[in-house]
Amino acid sequence: MVCPPPGTRPRRRGHLDLHYELLACGWSGHVLVGTDAAHIRPEHGWCARLHDGVRWHRCLRCDAWVPLDPPAHPVSPHPPEREAIVLPLRGRALRDKLVLRLIAIDRAFHFVVLGLLAAAVLAVAGNQAQLRHTFYRVLADLQGPSAASVAHPQGTLARINELLSLHASTLETVGLVLAAYALLEGAEAVGLWYQRRWAEYLTFVATTLLLPLEVYELTRTVSVLKIVAFVINVAVVVYLLLAKRLFGLRGGAAADAREREHDSGWAAIERGTPPPGVPVPAPGAPVGAGAEGVAAPAADTG
Repeated sequence: MVCPPPGTRPRRRGHLDLHYELLACGWSGHVLVGTDAAHIRPEHGWCARLHDGVRWHRCLRCDAWVPLDPPAHPVSPHPPEREAIVLPLRGRALRDKLVLRLIAIDRAFHFVVLGLLAAAVLAVAGNQAQLRHTFYRVLADLQGPSAASVAHPQGTLARINELLSLHASTLETVGLVLAAYALLEGAEAVGLWYQRRWAEYLTFVATTLLLPLEVYELTRTVSVLKIVAFVINVAVVVYLLLAKRLFGLRGGAAADAREREHDSGWAAIERGTPPPGVPVPAPGAPVGAGAEGVAAPAADTG
């Protein structure tokens, strides 16, 4: 039975059908093999077929069939064998890659912000006396003779005054803690970008430990930024725990590997391959229909 290519089935009412294969191909292009081959053999019908002088190449990610002219200067006599092909991610494995990279981008943003804060705090700790003198001089110039006393600044100026009044060792400790946390976020970003299992556990533990602090902050003051950050972190924790099957949940890493093989292995390629004599499905065509105006493609024996 041939599985319908992504995007060819009608959208189910009330369901958000995201076709990650189409998103990936739209971003980086189709994954085609044998486009530089001189001839197409019958056994290569899973990746390329020939009909009426037109070669149809199948995308190994989204199952779309693309008509291409034969190469003017072939590089190889035939398409590569399966052993030489690295299959692209499909299905849930591709979804996980995209979601993990979105989380990685979020963690990379945290890394940059925390790194800048750490550098700023350490710079203040090393030049505290000079900065305090400059701060009071600028404050006196801004407030003028009729303003509030320089000794009692208000609002943001009061926060800066408190920072400059801290002991240098306290500032250094705060700066080092911020730097360590920035490095932690950077490690999460790199590991998640490359889909490392250890990074999933690290992100889960680090994010979970911060949730009580975020709840406490929300009980004190509520802001849109705090609410958005809390919702994102809760979503990350739930996704990693359930979808990535951490700590053995829902079958653990073994079940995750089986799903990955089911969606992205050669069995998935076989399920989406039209049998010999069946027209290749065109994008948007119903299952079982061939490409527009194209009969059953026959292989070029070369």
